[in-house]
Amino acid sequence: MAGVFLPFHMFLRTVLPIICCTLMIAFPARAEDRLVRLAAPPELVESGFLKYALPRFSLKTQVKVSLVEAGQENDLTFQAGPPGVPVFFGLNQVWYAESANTDHPGTQKLMTWLRSEVGERTIASFQIDGTHPFSPPQIAEAAVADTITSGDAIKGKALSLTHCGRCHVVAPENRMNAIGSTPSFNALRTLADWEGRFQSFFALNPHPSFTQIADVTEPFPEDRPSPIVPLELTLDDLDAILAYVAAIEPADLGSVLEHQ
Repeated sequence: MAGVFLPFHMFLRTVLPIICCTLMIAFPARAEDRLVRLAAPPELVESGFLKYALPRFSLKTQVKVSLVEAGQENDLTFQAGPPGVPVFFGLNQVWYAESANTDHPGTQKLMTWLRSEVGERTIASFQIDGTHPFSPPQIAEAAVADTITSGDAIKGKALSLTHCGRCHVVAPENRMNAIGSTPSFNALRTLADWEGRFQSFFALNPHPSFTQIADVTEPFPEDRPSPIVPLELTLDDLDAILAYVAAIEPADLGSVLEHQ
């Protein structure tokens, strides 16, 4: 039986639209990947910086950023302080980005753009009355380091080895004495929220059961003392430990895994 062949112009009119529709059903366009809902406080919005920077990001990436009020559902939040990742310095403070959905493609693109050469130039080029009040991410990170290095780092290392070294690898000196199931200080230093973790470690399990911070934590109940030798520190001690950790080189954990 002879095959049936369609002229090319008839193929374009009949078969091709069916194929296109099938592909659209199989691989639907995800408009939400092209929209980032960004929450930011009024002072940052009113500065005009976001109105200046975000359209330039959208022009480069075709990802639209919609500003939403604080408390509304969002994909990313810019805030004055941790948690999050420092993204720029401006208005005399470090601004952090905290993602509600780290897998959102648009959010990932915005975070990458902020650290790109084009993004950094955009941040630095914004002007208010002839001044440049915003600086790129690495300046923000340096500002964060300046705020936590006021403590005595040498004292902080000694305190860390004495108290934290019971479980964690703090430095090469105790690499054979720690518990293998606990992360090293170098590994913890790679986390975006490492500062917040160290500032509040005494409230994170399992530390509350054996840790006392003078004038901060409640004393152990007399009828239920700590099951191990208590870890007793002051706020000055905590500042010293933070200063030490800030100077630690983050561990090289290799490149980020990518799903294929």
